[in-house]
Amino acid sequence: MAANRGVHINRTFVEVPKTVTTKMTLKSAFEDLSRTTLRAIAGCFGKLEYLAGLRAAPGDYEHWGFGKVYGQLTANKTLATAHRDAVSEVLSTPLKDLLEDVEKSSQSAGVEVEGYLQSLSRRNAELLPKDPGVGSQRHLSSVLHALLGLVRNRERNATRRAS
Repeated sequence: MAANRGVHINRTFVEVPKTVTTKMTLKSAFEDLSRTTLRAIAGCFGKLEYLAGLRAAPGDYEHWGFGKVYGQLTANKTLATAHRDAVSEVLSTPLKDLLEDVEKSSQSAGVEVEGYLQSLSRRNAELLPKDPGVGSQRHLSSVLHALLGLVRNRERNATRRAS
């Protein structure tokens, strides 16, 4: 009888209530980054700047909390993927939408749109991840140049209408 009691006690001790296992939601590192950190950043240019700012050296990213939670190797891979995705998003978005985006991003950064675009243009190469792909730097440069031209043209038209 005592032997049965011991087995029963051990069996009860190891059981996990169903509520514990059904309420736990696991996220991938990329899903976590996208749903928390990147969601809080305004605009695709804001996200691009943020991710480029995390790069310590080509291919290496520094994000203390992310590295602690997922490990440095996974953090690097995830941040590099997100960085490439951010560049792709900018390069595949129509200029009309990018103009709205750059207004949000510049407002969030607390600077005028033209100054924000000039700053991005000066840092064009720094905004790209390691091995960005053929023509990505030129493409990004032309997109920023076109946006800057649109902003300047819009400001000239607004000045003419006001006078």
